[in-house]
Amino acid sequence: MKNPDPPLGTLRFQCQTGCTNCCEVSGYVYLTEKDLTSMAAHTGLPVAEFESRYVYRTRHLLRLRKPRQGQCHFLINGGCAVHPVKPVQCRIFPFWPDLVEDRQQWKEAGRNCPGIGQGRLIQIGTAMEIAAEMKTAYPTMY
Repeated sequence: MKNPDPPLGTLRFQCQTGCTNCCEVSGYVYLTEKDLTSMAAHTGLPVAEFESRYVYRTRHLLRLRKPRQGQCHFLINGGCAVHPVKPVQCRIFPFWPDLVEDRQQWKEAGRNCPGIGQGRLIQIGTAMEIAAEMKTAYPTMY
């Protein structure tokens, strides 16, 4: 059962063991150049080969290609095959700027994410600092 709404200026979140709901929501996973090189190294592929297999590059953005079935090539057996080096966007979820800056969007994200509303209270300032990492990682999106 979800905890009641936290006081203004705080959020609750604790990732739930075995949950991959955030990985199954329709959308794209964007990458930084560092994400690209880390993921390639983790999979044992040269960067160019990893990119040609798994990455779509535009002038300003990199994103993972979607497999024919599902949302992510690396979501396997209910887990993440690249968990130790997962992209910024994945690592900091749900502390995305649009979610931490808007209480209603945070609540809506909680419909798919059982970790929202769970765990310890997180000060909004801390959540905003985490969200700032996303703005830094993907400046053309913010």
